[in-house]
Amino acid sequence: MRSPILPLPVLLLAAGCAQERGEFPSLLPRAIEQRSDAEPVRPVPVATPDPALDAQITRLTAAIDAADAAFGKVADRAEQRARAAKGAAQGSEPWLDAQTALAEVDVARSAIQQPIADLEQTAIDRAAAGQPAYPALDAALETARTRAAAQVARVRAIEAMLA
Repeated sequence: MRSPILPLPVLLLAAGCAQERGEFPSLLPRAIEQRSDAEPVRPVPVATPDPALDAQITRLTAAIDAADAAFGKVADRAEQRARAAKGAAQGSEPWLDAQTALAEVDVARSAIQQPIADLEQTAIDRAAAGQPAYPALDAALETARTRAAAQVARVRAIEAMLA
């Protein structure tokens, strides 16, 4: 049988080893652990009214309207000629008339591109200068792009009649 006195000195020696000897870092959260890594909330810049820009947008929108109206007339004529040429042999008079009208449609469609390019350049210049987006300019650009896409779709529909 063992004596209970022997483990007692071993326990006392082990307790002496556990004594704190020096400074240890705290386990409390550090300052870096308490900061937020979330993006700061920045106010959204609001564009101030610009009469000169509004006048430019109005002028370019009017040019887009005029180009779209002219395209509509030329496209109507091309569509009529394409219907008349439907089923006609290539090189026949109705087919040639339809092809000529289709070329005129392409020329008329190109007229909308310059005012759109001017609107886009204005938006690019504003962004390069660090100015906020201008809602009237963005709306005019969106409308112009939609109208240009509708023109392309109409040209493809007329071309499909001739195929």
